[in-house]
Amino acid sequence: MFSLPVSETEIVSTRPAKNRLDPWKPYFTLIEPECSAEGQIEDVLTIFLTNKECPFHCTMCDLWRNTLDERVPVGAIPAQIVEARSCFPVARHIKLYNAGNFFDPQAIPPEDHLEIARLVQPFKTVIVENHPRLTDDRCIQFRDKIGTNLEIALGLETVHSHALANLNKRMTVADFDRAAQFLIQHKIAVRTFLLLKPPGLDEDLGLEWVLRSLKHAVEMGASCVSMIPTRGGNGIMEHLQTAGDFSPPSIRSMEQALEQGLNYARTVSPTPRVFMDVWDSARFFDCPHCGPMRSLRIQNMNHSQRITTSISCGVCKR
Repeated sequence: MFSLPVSETEIVSTRPAKNRLDPWKPYFTLIEPECSAEGQIEDVLTIFLTNKECPFHCTMCDLWRNTLDERVPVGAIPAQIVEARSCFPVARHIKLYNAGNFFDPQAIPPEDHLEIARLVQPFKTVIVENHPRLTDDRCIQFRDKIGTNLEIALGLETVHSHALANLNKRMTVADFDRAAQFLIQHKIAVRTFLLLKPPGLDEDLGLEWVLRSLKHAVEMGASCVSMIPTRGGNGIMEHLQTAGDFSPPSIRSMEQALEQGLNYARTVSPTPRVFMDVWDSARFFDCPHCGPMRSLRIQNMNHSQRITTSISCGVCKR
């Protein structure tokens, strides 16, 4: 059993096996309805690209399950995009998520950037994810190639310095600030990922610090903030849960974080979009009766960017 802080060796040693993937096919594709910057619900083609594993072995990450041990051949990433577009031909925006960093040359071969740019030009917005420490002139060069709106998602995770260090993300809040300011200076929109209740924080502190982190991200210029409830399932997180260093947040904390985040967003101009991730939300239910209703409420608030009527449960009395 391991406890905080954990080493990179401990993180990797507790992993189960990866899934077997074809480097010429995305490992998953879907259409996501999302509230756009203009306040309209618009379809986003989200492609989970198959590529080489991220070099940053973060404590909480399970995205490595769907990655390869070696770089994909040149041409493989464009082929994955072509396949995804053929299955879902109509959407206004596109997310190219690669379980890591788009501007890592070992993940997305730079030789493919021009062809990728050609394939995404019809979309109104192109969204990619990247580590703050890999955010540099390559982002500008790609923006110029695509000729449409570029948004880069940066994982800040938390501004709680001790909790951030425990994530083994190999970055500081200052690294995030530098990257965000660099992108905004070059007219690239910033989306920020935050963790609700990372390891080492209890329920109350988890809520407090995700809201502090949201405010910091917005102050740094993020126009979209996506909060993600911290999950187990990657090996090391189960060890931390056994040691008492981690437990998943409740669906109620997810509700409260989104409510308070939307309340804060109203005070800022221009108003940022604030989302709470509801993927696999059933694992966060603490009442089987009201849990599904709370998840649906979160989804409705994500879409409307408005606070909806709160839920009072007659079973759990909360």
